[in-house]
Amino acid sequence: MSSWLVTGGAGFIGSHLCDALVARGDRVCVLDDLSTGQRANLPNGVTLLEGDVADAARVDEAMSGVDGCFHLAAVASVEKGVTDWIGTHRTNLTGTITVFDAIRRQGRRDVPVVYASSAAVYGDVAVLPITEATPCRPLSAYGADKYGCELHARVAGVGHGIPSMGLRFFNVYGPRQDARSPYSGVISIFCERIRSGQPIAVFGDGQQTRDFVYVGDVVRALLAAMQHSSDAAPVFNVCTGVPTSVETLATLIAEVTGQRLTVHAKPPRIGEIKHSIGDPHPASNALALAGRTGLRDGLARVVSWLADQH
Repeated sequence: MSSWLVTGGAGFIGSHLCDALVARGDRVCVLDDLSTGQRANLPNGVTLLEGDVADAARVDEAMSGVDGCFHLAAVASVEKGVTDWIGTHRTNLTGTITVFDAIRRQGRRDVPVVYASSAAVYGDVAVLPITEATPCRPLSAYGADKYGCELHARVAGVGHGIPSMGLRFFNVYGPRQDARSPYSGVISIFCERIRSGQPIAVFGDGQQTRDFVYVGDVVRALLAAMQHSSDAAPVFNVCTGVPTSVETLATLIAEVTGQRLTVHAKPPRIGEIKHSIGDPHPASNALALAGRTGLRDGLARVVSWLADQH
């Protein structure tokens, strides 16, 4: 039986990861400040330590005796990065350094760290699909901090022998993604509104494309990454390589829910990235990831979960 620390484990992606770890019989400790995560998301048997990922003493306590750390704690709101630049930086980058430094201070080079990076590190890219070799030119504080996490993971490997792997998540969706949260993605918002017969807002012409990846597939990537971490601090995209326009997404959700689609057209949002599609093949090959959840199937699971909540 292995023992894992999951930072941000009460959140959307983290709680699904905890489900998978507990299901295979592992011990799980979660460090979460519950600012966006919820205790109710956690499966039975998980130990919850409520606290701040940038609090060195609390992270030391949480890291004690574990076989590895899945570091998912973050403030993912781009808007929050504008209004609370220093605060989000403290969680997103200082928190990551705190995780690595706890391992360094404990002198345990056998504790690997798999951490969440983001497609936000790339910024607005002209050549698609986006590969791991695409230059990183983040346009948000969130993207800049996530890129900083990757650089400090490299320092942890070269300077302290700590193995790691970073996963650049594209547009993750699935059950437990709260449509009322400012951190929520377009899928959870659209699913909630369309299934309840409310109109949706579409900005611009609706032809913006995104790479939507189901949370269960993200969990499989996280688990596989833990087995392939190294002090070279590799980083991989977690995506599907399938572009889906906002217009197509809305139409598909209406079909899944059986509801009429009502769209309110809005002016284009200034600075919005038009297209973001990743190349999934390097991660699939390196981590032996076979198969993925189709968008229609994933949407059906989200809609079913929303129906249960109501």
